[in-house]
Amino acid sequence: MNIWLTTALSAVGGLVVLWLAALAVLAIVRPRAGLLTEAIRLLPDLLRLISRLARDRALPRGVRIRLWLLLGYLALPIDLVPDFIPVLGYADDAIVVAVVLRSVVRVAGPQALERHWPGTGDGLAAVRRLAGRSH
Repeated sequence: MNIWLTTALSAVGGLVVLWLAALAVLAIVRPRAGLLTEAIRLLPDLLRLISRLARDRALPRGVRIRLWLLLGYLALPIDLVPDFIPVLGYADDAIVVAVVLRSVVRVAGPQALERHWPGTGDGLAAVRRLAGRSH
């Protein structure tokens, strides 16, 4: 078999395995359905929050890089999970946002969310729940 064909097939196979692993992770860590609905409703404020956090030089570089990558992912027209897949298809962006916000809160603390939240107090409470911090 041609070396280029073998390499291409290996790369495609590796990408499929990574995609399936990402699907499994998303299915495992997905938040409750009510939180997904809140995340979608709060999307404009969430986008402003993520942008503000990404520009905050007081946060660790790794956190800011994660946030910039999240903004890039959200801007892409291609989803990690195609929209025709029930439940996860439309919720993948909200799930990815929740996972990244949880990691940000673990590293930077919930105060970072509070400092940069552009919305209402009720919206902040929903974001805290989404990020895994209800207090």
